[in-house]
Amino acid sequence: MTDRNTATVRLSREERKGHTDATKEIRQHQIHRVSLKLSSTLMEKMQSRDLLLGLQLPELEDLGQFIRSLPTSTLLGLGALTAVLAYWITTRPRSIVPPCDLRHQSQEVQMEDGARRSMMGSRSELLSYYHEDAKTMYEVFQRGLHITGDGPFLGSRLPNQPYTWLSYKEVSSRAELLGSGLLSQGCQPNTDQFIGVFAQNRPEWIISELACYTYSMVVVPLYDTLGPDAIRYIINTAEISTVICDKPEKATVLLENVQRRETPGLKMIILMDAFDAQLVEEGQKCGVHIQALKDVEALGRDHHRKPVPPAPDDLSIVCFTSGTTGDPKGVMLTHGNVVADFAGFLKVTDKVIFPNQDDVLISFLPLAHMFERLIESVVICHGGRIGFFQGDIRLLPDDMKALRPTIFPVVPRLLNRMYDKIFSQANNSVKRWLLNFAAKTKGAEVSRGVIRSDSIWDKIFFHKIQASLGGRLRMIITGAAPASPSVLGFLRAALGCQVYEAYGQTECTAGCTFTTPGDWTSGHVGAPLPCNLIKLVDVAEKNYFAAKGEGEVCVKGPNVFKGYLKDPVRTAETLDVDGWLHTGDIGKWLPNGTLKIIDRKKHIFKLAQGEYISPEKIENIYIRSEPVSQLYVHGDSLQSCLVGIIVPDPEVFPSWAQKKGFEGCFDELCENKDLKKAILDDMVRLGKASGLHSFEQVKDIYIHKELFSIQNGLLTPTLKAKRPELKEYFKMEIEQLYSNISM
Repeated sequence: MTDRNTATVRLSREERKGHTDATKEIRQHQIHRVSLKLSSTLMEKMQSRDLLLGLQLPELEDLGQFIRSLPTSTLLGLGALTAVLAYWITTRPRSIVPPCDLRHQSQEVQMEDGARRSMMGSRSELLSYYHEDAKTMYEVFQRGLHITGDGPFLGSRLPNQPYTWLSYKEVSSRAELLGSGLLSQGCQPNTDQFIGVFAQNRPEWIISELACYTYSMVVVPLYDTLGPDAIRYIINTAEISTVICDKPEKATVLLENVQRRETPGLKMIILMDAFDAQLVEEGQKCGVHIQALKDVEALGRDHHRKPVPPAPDDLSIVCFTSGTTGDPKGVMLTHGNVVADFAGFLKVTDKVIFPNQDDVLISFLPLAHMFERLIESVVICHGGRIGFFQGDIRLLPDDMKALRPTIFPVVPRLLNRMYDKIFSQANNSVKRWLLNFAAKTKGAEVSRGVIRSDSIWDKIFFHKIQASLGGRLRMIITGAAPASPSVLGFLRAALGCQVYEAYGQTECTAGCTFTTPGDWTSGHVGAPLPCNLIKLVDVAEKNYFAAKGEGEVCVKGPNVFKGYLKDPVRTAETLDVDGWLHTGDIGKWLPNGTLKIIDRKKHIFKLAQGEYISPEKIENIYIRSEPVSQLYVHGDSLQSCLVGIIVPDPEVFPSWAQKKGFEGCFDELCENKDLKKAILDDMVRLGKASGLHSFEQVKDIYIHKELFSIQNGLLTPTLKAKRPELKEYFKMEIEQLYSNISM
């Protein structure tokens, strides 16, 4: 019993002990679970904190400590890398942003028979002015005067001397005095009063022009390269009684015409330069009053008249164009015509190269032509400066260095000479290869829209070329004749400035198409200006049809002239009843909306077999031959083939001949028959590459040593070939060429 009880008690104790142990185990398990949970939560929080700490930027103290721990060489490398990166960011070449999509530079206008217009400007109306306060040439000058006040305006220089300047205020005052002096001697302040200006580019030319505009008179430029017959014709046709001229020699020529009673209406000659008493006496004998410009200004001071400004529709200038045949034609241009044309130029370029009062233009192209005067008007309107060359084209490089212009209007002939001179100095194959390589590399930049003058190629190759033009050029504008694509492409790379090409004629003031900024491709003349429409019309006899995007170029807009002075017949031939100017040029629309001039309607003739020939088209191909400076392609309806007169380039021809294995002086090379054949072969090669038919290729050539020029009567003042004069001048050589062919 006792044992059983004892066992029972022992069992109860063991049960209690087991129960207690189980309870402890449960509690421990619960504690462990809680511990794990707390531990997990704590770990998550710690990880989150570490993550947040990891995301925080280091303290400056820590960063400084890290930098101080780096080796000196590493620090120098980092500094250099940072400097290079900063320099690249600030100086990296930036491309010009075009003002429109270069794939679509013009658009067709509804209800205008296929005409196209610029993508810039209003779509509802053509641009007639740019500045609200500059709608006449008088207001254009007043705007420049307002911008710059007493700032420099017109500059001139003597040999080896710096430029001296007349201010805008001085020019304004002198123009009013000169105009008042003219009025005090019987001139009338209206558009029936024509004043002749017979002078080379100089400050007094602009002062005389402005004097006319101040009192609503009309300027009629004269230039001696027109020839004596043309000058007499102009004075009589325009009924000019007063001529302002620069030199006594010109006054003598004018007096002789009066003495022979060939220009009886001329009554007064005003001279810019000094003259002697004998000239005055000669004038008195035939009833012509000879005066000094300064004396007329003094007369105006004593009899000052208040300005009588013109209206936009008033006549401003009558520009007589030197036609290749017949009498000159007096193109009548209003103030509105001129303002509209340069407004179009401004609108196209205003986003990339807007003119300002820091701009300087070098004036050497004849002021008697509208191309030069239009670009000068743009500069004047914005308070810029105009510096005149000394009068000798051979000294132009010296004038450029002294003046350091930013704007340079040129003709393609001068660009060709620059190009030839540059390559003639690369007098061996290595230099020529390097020059071509540098031009090609920079040309690739240009094609991307980058125009600059600070590349490594500029520093090595092109710096001297740029310095020879003054080193500050922003813009070159070329016009008046076709420009070679290869020359334009090279100079765009080499000169490091924007080079624009314009196309037009005096009858549309100067330009009707212009290069779109950013489109530096060659082979076209740009898109229509915002001031005019352009359409192409059929020329059936030459198989050009507007439906195919080819035809005669016609222009319509506020820049188109009002007609030829006292010549209704030729006006009707050029200006149709709907106001379209028929240029006589054959154009072609390119897919991007630009215009390409491909032919000329005039000077077309038939060969004996009935094939039509356009000699100017052929000449524009052959002129690309490296040794050829000038040429004249001849043919007529009595002959079955063409012949040519070639003038080699004196600077390029000897080196070209040497590469072909020929030695000798220039005259000897011109006489070399084998070398003549080499030139002919090169021309024919170019003709084939350009798609000329066999009947369009010349069959023989004559080498002439003297350049065609204005002085020898073979070029017009705008440097176009006088075809009738060339035909007569080379009559014997042409006959001999045809005789050789028939043999």
